[in-house]
Amino acid sequence: MRTTTEKYINPFTDFGFKKLFGSEVNKELLIDFLNQIIKEQGKISDIHYLQNEQLGFGESDRRAIFDIYCENEKGDKFIVELQKAKQEYFKERSVFYATFPIQQQGRQGNWNFSLKAVYLIGILDFVFEDDKDDESYFHREIKLMDTKKHNVFYDKLTFIYLEMPKFNKTEEELVTRFDKWLYIIKNLPMLERRPIKLQEKVFDNLFRTAEIAKFTPAELYQYEDSVKVYRDLWNTLSYAIKEGRTTGRAEGHAEGHAEGRAKGHAEGRAEGHAEGLTEGIDKGRAEGCVQKSKDIALHMLNDHEPVEKIMRYTGLTAEQIQALPTTETSSSKK
Repeated sequence: MRTTTEKYINPFTDFGFKKLFGSEVNKELLIDFLNQIIKEQGKISDIHYLQNEQLGFGESDRRAIFDIYCENEKGDKFIVELQKAKQEYFKERSVFYATFPIQQQGRQGNWNFSLKAVYLIGILDFVFEDDKDDESYFHREIKLMDTKKHNVFYDKLTFIYLEMPKFNKTEEELVTRFDKWLYIIKNLPMLERRPIKLQEKVFDNLFRTAEIAKFTPAELYQYEDSVKVYRDLWNTLSYAIKEGRTTGRAEGHAEGHAEGRAKGHAEGRAEGHAEGLTEGIDKGRAEGCVQKSKDIALHMLNDHEPVEKIMRYTGLTAEQIQALPTTETSSSKK
């Protein structure tokens, strides 16, 4: 029995993202999406999907599992990552992932080190802390730069991040194809009809593919399982934030009141209250989010989900996940 009520699939679920962009039959969707992102750097006419699980050169090397990994007709490599939860070292993880397609281009014998371009594209369901107050800056493009001359030093390694919570254009405000793609990714499960602004031919297959009523029973089961994990994550994070605010507000009030009373001045009370409130909220939010993320990770571990997938969903590190007491671990101790 179908439990979802939406008409169209949620691209932020693991199943939904790969259904739309990760299959050979729908590769024209990914081609058009990538062309809107790298528009000024050339046009892609075809892509070839590559194995998304990457292994290091040695047995002890850490592996990487990409959401989507492909190359165009020129051999340029594209890693497309969907990141749902904020991860402390996500930027470092991006750089680490980009090393795999670079190393794979190495050749034995005489080789002049000529490399094909590598792009890592992150579609983020969160915003970076360093520019969270700039709502207009949601499309980041990073290359290696000469810090003195302020120009691009090496143009074959590009990191592109789309901070989706900052994209708030309405249907009436959509102008470019890029705008339309971001609107779809963010709003697809909330649509009850195909918007007038999205009647272009390239979107015909997308809306057919995204219609949940056309799924096979097996696809529907996989999708609803993916939706459950996504909703559990966001419900848990929302609760953690709310709990952190409540705890932080109480701690901040107590600390601020104490400091202000000690100073004996209204100004001191106000400053103490504000500083204590801010510190308490941040502390409570952080502790609450980490604990709730661990709860989700434990649930996914007991369901035998891979560590890389759990990292994407919860934002925890591999070390934090591996330290959790799973059901199998508990039973083995008895």
